[in-house]
Parts: sequence; structure tokens; C-alpha cells
Amino acid sequence: MKRARQIRSILLITLVLNLSVAAAKVIYGYITNSIAMISDGFHSSFDGLSNIAGIIGIAISAAPPDRAHPYGHRKYETIFTIFIGAIMMVTCFEIFKKAYNALFTAHEPAVTTTSFIIMAITMAVNIFISTYEKRKGHELKSEFLIADSKHTKSDIYVSAGVIVSFVLIKLGIPLADPIVGSIVGLLVAKAGFSIIKESTEILVDASKADIQKIREIACNVRGVKDCHAIRARGSKGHIFIDLHILVDPSMTVKEGHSIAEETERQLKEQLPDIVDVVTHIEPYE
Repeated sequence: MKRARQIRSILLITLVLNLSVAAAKVIYGYITNSIAMISDGFHSSFDGLSNIAGIIGIAISAAPPDRAHPYGHRKYETIFTIFIGAIMMVTCFEIFKKAYNALFTAHEPAVTTTSFIIMAITMAVNIFISTYEKRKGHELKSEFLIADSKHTKSDIYVSAGVIVSFVLIKLGIPLADPIVGSIVGLLVAKAGFSIIKESTEILVDASKADIQKIREIACNVRGVKDCHAIRARGSKGHIFIDLHILVDPSMTVKEGHSIAEETERQLKEQLPDIVDVVTHIEPYE
């Protein structure tokens, strides 16, 4: 629960910052008729929406294991992480639509000193949010915070692209606005696809641990002759391990059980991301 409260506090801080950044970009983008700036603003507003989704998802995933969910509810965090990726794909579609319309209609965005100031300030805020979320995500082993930091990092590239479009428009190239908007859309789509791919790997139980390291630790436990059939699944900071250890066939059940418990203790001690180990004992021939 402490972890959930910490993540929720981080998301509340970033929510306020993201909504402030989005409002500044969208409002001034409409005032100056800038497709690139409006697109960037909508992208930032989806950052705020992902923060809200994250707060809900973290609250659900923090629930303890129960009869219906013996492995806990941690994967709800993964599901809401995929939601971020989906939001980014929708954002990409909206950006392309605006850029397409701008290419075939009279479109003359106004670029002012205020435009540059707003983009510079919001870019600085995004750099802070991305760095802060990434650092806290690794500290708390939260895939959602790490994914959200990638989402916000894409905002930095987007904002840099918008500033470039402003410079080109000032140089007399108005088509730079929809073209940069399209490039922004591609960057957003790439980041969204990456988040969805990584999160889907967790949902389909892709291996998330160093199998060779697990085998090495298990085989170094006194009484373990060999180790095989190692499986690992879960997410960062929440990994489940299944493995078979081979012991002297003349051992009693009690002695074999003690070795299995020691194997579990060693694995959890040396690999803190492991939350549970299921050990199957076999006779060593």
C-alpha cells in the first residue's frame, strides 16, 4: 500500500503539470492557428488523461491477493499501461487528420515571440516530468511510471519539432506546420507501439528474469545436485519463479523440504524482484 500511495502522489503532481502545459499549448495554438502547437497540446492533454488512468489502475493493482486472484492484482497496472499506448495511437490519428486538412486548405499560422516562450517553458516542464517519473519508476519498480515517462519524453521531441516549425514558418515556409505535425504524429505512434509491445509481453507471461542466474543461485545451495525446468514470469519488481531441483534420493522428505526452503530464501535474497518461488524436488540419478 505504501508503494501505491507513493505512485499516486507522483501521478497527482504530474497530472497538475501536464494539464497546465496542455492548456497553455491548446489555447495559444488556437489563437495563432498553429496545427503543430494544437497537436502538441492535445498530446499533452492525453498525458493528463493517462495520469488519471494511472491513479485508478494503481489503486486497483495494490489490492492484496484473494481467493479469486491468488497471484494478486499487479497485472491491472500492466493493463492500464497498455491504455497509455492506446491513447498515444489515438493522438497520432488526430494529429494526422489535422495535418492532412492543413495541407489542402489555406493555412497561415501566426508565430509570435509568445509562441516561442510558451513552447520553451512547456518543454522545460516536460523534461522535468519525464526525468522525475523515470527515476521514481525505477525506484518503485513501476512499469506504469516508466511507460508514462516515455510518453512524456515523446512530448519533448514533439515540442522541439514545433519550435523548428516556428523557425521555418518565420523563414517563409508555412507548409512546415503540417509537415512537422505529421512527423510529431509518427514519433507519438512509435512511442505508443513500444509501450503496448512491452506491456503485452508481461500479459503473455514472457520470461522476465535471468534464467542462468537463477540456476546458478539454486545450484549453489547445499544439497542441490542440479536444477532445471526454470520458468519466470511477472513484471519488474514482481516476479514468480517455478523450478525443479535435484537432490540425493536417499534424503528424507523433511530434508528435501529444508533444501527447497533454503533455495527459495537464497533466490529472494539475491534477486529482490522475486516475490514467490515454487520448487519441485526430484531425485538425482
